[in-house]
Amino acid sequence: MTRSLVLAAALALTLPAAAQAQPRAQDTAAVRQNYVKLDRRIRMRDGVQLYTVIYVPRDASAAAPYPIVMTRTPYSAGPYGENHYRGNGPGPSKELSAEKYIFVYQDVRGRYLSEGQFEEMTPALPSGAKATGKNATAHDESTDTFDTIEWLLKNVPNNNGRVGMMGISYPGFYASAALPNAHPALKAVSPQAPVTDEFMGDDARHKGAFFLLDNFDFTNDFDVPRPQPVTKYEPLFNFSTKDAYTFFLELGPLKNANSSKYFNNRARIWNEYMQHENYDAYWQSRNIRTALTGVKPAVLVVGGWFDAEDLYGALNTYQAIEKQNPGATNRLVMGPWTHGAWARADWSKFGPLNFGSNTSEYYRQALETPFFNFYLKDKGTFDPAEATVFNTGTNEWKTYPAWPPVPAEARTLYLQDAGKLAVTGSAESDFAKTLKNSVPSLDITPAKVKSQAPFTQYTSDLANPVPYTDGIRGSRNNEYVMEDQRFASKRPDVLTFRGELLAQALTVAGPLTADLWVSTSGTDADFIVKVIDEQPDGTQRLVRAEVMRGRFRNSFSKPEAFKPNQPTEVKYELPDVLHTFAVGHRLMVQVQSTWFPLVDRNPQTFVPIATADAKDFQKATIKVYHDAGHASAVRVSVLP
Repeated sequence: MTRSLVLAAALALTLPAAAQAQPRAQDTAAVRQNYVKLDRRIRMRDGVQLYTVIYVPRDASAAAPYPIVMTRTPYSAGPYGENHYRGNGPGPSKELSAEKYIFVYQDVRGRYLSEGQFEEMTPALPSGAKATGKNATAHDESTDTFDTIEWLLKNVPNNNGRVGMMGISYPGFYASAALPNAHPALKAVSPQAPVTDEFMGDDARHKGAFFLLDNFDFTNDFDVPRPQPVTKYEPLFNFSTKDAYTFFLELGPLKNANSSKYFNNRARIWNEYMQHENYDAYWQSRNIRTALTGVKPAVLVVGGWFDAEDLYGALNTYQAIEKQNPGATNRLVMGPWTHGAWARADWSKFGPLNFGSNTSEYYRQALETPFFNFYLKDKGTFDPAEATVFNTGTNEWKTYPAWPPVPAEARTLYLQDAGKLAVTGSAESDFAKTLKNSVPSLDITPAKVKSQAPFTQYTSDLANPVPYTDGIRGSRNNEYVMEDQRFASKRPDVLTFRGELLAQALTVAGPLTADLWVSTSGTDADFIVKVIDEQPDGTQRLVRAEVMRGRFRNSFSKPEAFKPNQPTEVKYELPDVLHTFAVGHRLMVQVQSTWFPLVDRNPQTFVPIATADAKDFQKATIKVYHDAGHASAVRVSVLP
């Protein structure tokens, strides 16, 4: 589910739907010449009919019947009507279109021309609930996919009895949701940037912190009441701004978004988000990871290191399948992509970064197309490494038999006084000796990592929160995920810790763990930790960042207030990386308490944030400790 501020642009990037730009006439004609289009309403087990668009190759004399590749989407299966064809090929990519499949697009329950009630991240049915008899009409996205496949096999001519499924973003969730109790004909599934757990790290919240900028705009377009099927949705209110920072600051407390000028309690999903501030049954039931058991189809999980929306989903979908399905065919691809950029014709550059090759084309030709061809057509071979991953520091593809890679050495980046960062490890290990050679001035013995002052502090002023990006912008800057952080380093409410110059390259792989000892003069606070690659020209390139809502430090279901001015541990995981810090570069870590308006402002008082008043928002003095008993650090894994 893309949360981009410009929904149309996100759809054009990630979705094979006709709500995109008007296709070119010659492209539409080519599809019409080679495919027959069928618009059908397929009845589910409870009687609800789902609108389904089917493209069948006209060449019925082919040597073999065609497999089916399907995408289920909340973003429109159109264009609607059997005389209206897609442009730019019938399939989700030019490569798959050239392979001639039967392509199927379906509006999910309650969206566009499908009947039924839409449910945000439809909870999976409990195990056993899909039985016949009393539960014969029980349904979820797995049963809807099952019933659709059953109908397609019986009613679409010249199919070979095999089905593949793929989708990016919210359609990626529907691909994941098809895996439990999958139809026997479903042989290959590719969840791509799949929405997976909206409270922990995907579109709605990260570690409990609400992603305000994306959700305010997305929900305005997406969360529109639909009394009957429609071909188009109108936004709930007219909204545009050239300065999102100022707009949301002036909007004030989060509850003001439900004023008569904006949502006005018309947005069901927005209200659900506001009503469920903790990781309660609402969110837990929408965590698809727990349902990913008994997986039989081959799986190819795809994600992008620069995805501002669902990086968490890709990594954690892969891990959930690995842990819960020993022996499953499950592979991971992580490229240097923003949300869905692997579907772009060319992805050789991103902002100031030049990757030296067309990474999206490489992925589609070397991985995605062979994946579906092999499992659906018995064509060619498909035996890539378990993980195909792009190193964002060296601009090269790497392959590993496992992700995170093993063996790897645990290393700790200690935050020290005077803005210093000390990289330490076991003094006895060979790898530690390598580190010593990389940084000759470093004493790597943990006991000797000392700070003269017990803490470093800053004032978190909610009237002047730290911006998530440099400059004035009306919509989300996708480049914030790798942006130069010098604008933040200049602020007194951002703590910056710099390591020594590296004499040898250092490759960090897998998840990062922030382990902070902090105190606040208030009773709640957010903590944003950034890991940064400082380059010889002074550029401070962001490698990874994540936020943690402090009240959830011990439990996401049972929040706790801070005791004012008492040192407290806040420990949480940042999403994975594969990044080499080159010779002459420095590792840097930054700590701050606001990231606005990407993330809503924590009032810094322990109150329900969705209903907080302006008086609840208070300045706070935040201390980050680095004495012997409270050693704040970021823990990483480094490849030898």
